Amino acid sequence: MKLAAAAYPFDWLADLDAYRAKITAWVEEAADCDLLVFPEYGAMELASLGGRAVAGDLEASLHEVARHEAARDALHADLAARHGLHILAASGPHFDGPRPVNRAVLFGPEGRIGHQDKQVMTRFEREDWDVIGAPGLRVFDTAVGRLGVLICYDSEFPLLGRVLAEAGVEIVLTPSCTDTVAGFNRVHIGAMARALESQCVVVQAPTVGDAAWCPAIDENRGAAAIYAPPDGLWPESGVLAEGLMDVPGWVKAEVDLDRVAESRRNGRVLPFAHWPESAAVRVAE
Repeated sequence: MKLAAAAYPFDWLADLDAYRAKITAWVEEAADCDLLVFPEYGAMELASLGGRAVAGDLEASLHEVARHEAARDALHADLAARHGLHILAASGPHFDGPRPVNRAVLFGPEGRIGHQDKQVMTRFEREDWDVIGAPGLRVFDTAVGRLGVLICYDSEFPLLGRVLAEAGVEIVLTPSCTDTVAGFNRVHIGAMARALESQCVVVQAPTVGDAAWCPAIDENRGAAAIYAPPDGLWPESGVLAEGLMDVPGWVKAEVDLDRVAESRRNGRVLPFAHWPESAAVRVAE
């Protein structure tokens, strides 16, 4: 199986057709893969369709992007069907109530598979943007493996990764959006740690570049990568593939999921199996 992680730049879009053309071109470039992962808040470039004043306003931009959710979903469903692959679309705001969640939707050749909402919100999301969490992790059984999603900051919490691992997830998808190198590294380190302790594959897809016209996504730093546990069956670095910092494009890697099962069963170390021992430890009196 071949995986692809996007290092995705934002563009000012003239209209919805420009967005369709951009996403179509990106998918066509990775159509040799089985699973494509776009980043967190990649959908926020659709705020440009509301004009400069809307795109430059934190609250108005959320509503403008959410307004195009159905069109966005239809486009990704069509592309997944047309190319016979799976796509985790870039996340964006979704309103079920007065405040939005940060939602990433998974599509397959047969259509929409399901969605994952971000669990733990960053300070910016809580204090400035008022984007809320929606507790509950989902597991997606697909033709390309058992998938789970940890959106950006969620990847920094080991217990969230453990919930997915205990549910049998083989590939964790980590779309991210970070405005500093330090922020990128927090997610990067978290993603690698989740691969190590859960003995699974983790795919990180970041936003890159600047979008000064939208304060929510004005600066973006990152590098796309695909990680595995640094064990005997995988590269010693734990890195299956890694792009250059802040360079847009796809990063691709071939993965044999039998190695995930073999690592968990017969790795040189067995952190997945031995996790309960660590959870039982208490401070000595």
